[in-house]
Amino acid sequence: MRLLLPGLLVTVVLAAALGALFQYSVLEFVPGSLRTGGWTTENFRKALGPFYLGYVWDTAVISAVTTILTLLAAYPVGYALARTPSRRARSWILVLTLAPFFTGAIVRTYAWILVLGNAVFTWPIAMLFSERGVLVGLVHFSMPTMILLLAAAIGHVDPAYERAAASLGARPARVFWRVTLPLSLPGIVSSSLIVFAWTFSAFATPELLGGGRVKMIANGVKDLALDSSNWPGAAAFAMIALALTLVLVGVVGRLVGRLAA
Repeated sequence: MRLLLPGLLVTVVLAAALGALFQYSVLEFVPGSLRTGGWTTENFRKALGPFYLGYVWDTAVISAVTTILTLLAAYPVGYALARTPSRRARSWILVLTLAPFFTGAIVRTYAWILVLGNAVFTWPIAMLFSERGVLVGLVHFSMPTMILLLAAAIGHVDPAYERAAASLGARPARVFWRVTLPLSLPGIVSSSLIVFAWTFSAFATPELLGGGRVKMIANGVKDLALDSSNWPGAAAFAMIALALTLVLVGVVGRLVGRLAA
């Protein structure tokens, strides 16, 4: 029972916070005043309009593309981390993987502003204040987590299976596609879900690298609450976004789980 107390405490705190958020979302917004009016469902009706649902669609697309690009970029590194025979090489890969964790997200984002803003390189196409730049930042921030999860999954694949396939005449590429990749699918599923869910709630990266042109859900909530002082509307949009996040993560998890099976 004592072991359950921390988890129960966190659950109670989160439930209280969500209850307060929901209570605020059904209060009437009074323009020009920080005070709220009576009970209303108008906030939810506006939050379900085409304008704000566009934020949800853009967020879902950016999150999905970020997850795919992160997986493609992180899998070779995770494979090298799990399969490189040299201990020194594995140590260097691990250090380079963990290095981004030693700097804050805001610091890394401002560093990307310098890189993408032609201060270091001259890009043939506009990267800063565009979806391309936001994707670069999100993939960079997501890679360390996905690399570690993929390395753990690949490390649990018994090399004896790969040696057995090779002894039967399979070439390295075929061994990878028919043995290593299928057996590492649980790690792919878990890491993809984590990156997708994290990207779905990203704020600092699209806010700074997007320059106000790339709007995701968290940025929409911020605009309602701080720029328009519409706290009830922001609360309603946040509640809808939370519900949609849970639904999307559940759907993506089932789809990926079926593919893994």
